[in-house]
Amino acid sequence: MSGVLQIRDHLLDELELSVRTSEALIRRIRPEEWEFTPGENMRTLLQLVHHIAALPASDLAILQEKSQPEVELVENGGQDITDPEQLATRLRTHFDTLKAYMVSLSEDELLNKETKAFYLEHSMPQIKWLIEIVTHLFHHRSQLYNYLKQNGHELNFFMLYA
Repeated sequence: MSGVLQIRDHLLDELELSVRTSEALIRRIRPEEWEFTPGENMRTLLQLVHHIAALPASDLAILQEKSQPEVELVENGGQDITDPEQLATRLRTHFDTLKAYMVSLSEDELLNKETKAFYLEHSMPQIKWLIEIVTHLFHHRSQLYNYLKQNGHELNFFMLYA
């Protein structure tokens, strides 16, 4: 296996870690916590989890050059879901779809196929999109961890890497 494909697989492994640990955090949420927000200018816990659950699919739609309305349909597709297990399953399903797309790309496509998001002036290669998605999900996983900590959940740093 080439070094490029090894790097892709390492990035997918990191993304899977973020998905797996986000799933575990989501499953801890109690129904009465959904409206929690750490500040009035921040998302509610439910809004944050909806964003996390949709993130692999909405980011995939973005890198595939879907229009803003198409991306918003993906992002808002599960807004009626409030069951933590269903939200965790949605995240996993979207991750599996994203992973299948990334694995389907050749080494040349990973490095050289560039696509442009509707909100950017420049395009980026697929490997850079994958890096962006990894950091995006880790960012929101961190927010979720903090929301739950602020809501009194017994959490520790080590569970983020289990």
